[in-house]
Amino acid sequence: MSAFLTELEIRCCPEDENLWELEEPLLYKSDLLTDPASSSSTSGLIAVPKGFITDLASTRHIPFVSLIWGSTAHREACLHDALYRSDVMVPGYEPGGISFSMANAIFREAMLSRDKGVFVRWPMFFGVWIGGYFSYHTKKMDWKPSDKVECEPPTDNRLVQP
Repeated sequence: MSAFLTELEIRCCPEDENLWELEEPLLYKSDLLTDPASSSSTSGLIAVPKGFITDLASTRHIPFVSLIWGSTAHREACLHDALYRSDVMVPGYEPGGISFSMANAIFREAMLSRDKGVFVRWPMFFGVWIGGYFSYHTKKMDWKPSDKVECEPPTDNRLVQP
């Protein structure tokens, strides 16, 4: 069963108050990524690393939308932001191997796993499906607000099995 295994622990970034930094890793177990033939307990596990920078739900760019859906799915939005990074490391996949469609499907699955209602889940899913295309694979995992260009690929496996 899909579920978040840890709580979301974040702090506001001093460089940009619209961005948040993870203070502890965020772990999520996805049924969509779990290999049914595998007996591994880490199959389907996604670990968003400590220090990851997220804007949570990117709704602040659209005022009306922000009022309705801006604070409804923080954990899910952080996970989704990580899956959109070009060098995301998920066990069983090549770096950056999570497709645009799979990242969006996992976002929807994560909202469903936390019992988000249909009037939250579907509008947010369609929002990332329509608006997310232009941000898919545009940043790397170690991106920081002060970066002028994309940073170098991480030197360690930031999203690996624990």
